Amino acid sequence: MSAIRLLVLGAVRQHGRAHGYQVRNDLEYWGAHEWSNAKPGSIYHALKQMAKQGLLRAHDIAPSTAGGPPRTEYELTEAGEAEFFTLLRAALSQHDQKADVLSAGIGFVLDLPRAEAVALLKERVRALEEWRSTVTEYYTPEEGPGQLGHIGEIMNLWVHSADSGAAWTRGLIERIEGGAYVFAGEGERFVGVLPDGVENPYAVKDAHPEDDR
Repeated sequence: MSAIRLLVLGAVRQHGRAHGYQVRNDLEYWGAHEWSNAKPGSIYHALKQMAKQGLLRAHDIAPSTAGGPPRTEYELTEAGEAEFFTLLRAALSQHDQKADVLSAGIGFVLDLPRAEAVALLKERVRALEEWRSTVTEYYTPEEGPGQLGHIGEIMNLWVHSADSGAAWTRGLIERIEGGAYVFAGEGERFVGVLPDGVENPYAVKDAHPEDDR
């Protein structure tokens, strides 16, 4: 699973309708260009590709007063809405997601009801524990990973990753169950987008700017 699809669908969804530059600006404001593959070219490609796939609906709008071709705005279709939630639920619940996918899922976790978010995160903990148990029971020598020399450090890495991932997820579950944040259906939620006209301090400066359509 690629984080870019979830990130782009989620960014468009937050606006209702958004053009490519708005999506890119949001993702750069979140630092997604540093921790994921959300680079400018990938963002514009994803928008156009998902429009072809029927996940986004493209609208040509009037060009700016400075002239130039019409800018394209995108909005989620019914299929795009379903795809967004499918990707979001997988990002939060599956133990083997890459860090950028899990990060994207956390970025949109408030789009879910609180109880569902907790249930998905608990599933992630369960899967991490099951994976850890399966791997250690199958592979660890009776005398411990040290019997494998430096190769045993791979096992130590796996176990540490599983334990730390489960511990972090339990902490998040505890905070959510304790009332942190405003989830879907609970009222006005935090949305991390810049107001119109506010300069993005984290914007990437292009040597060759992309077409923002």
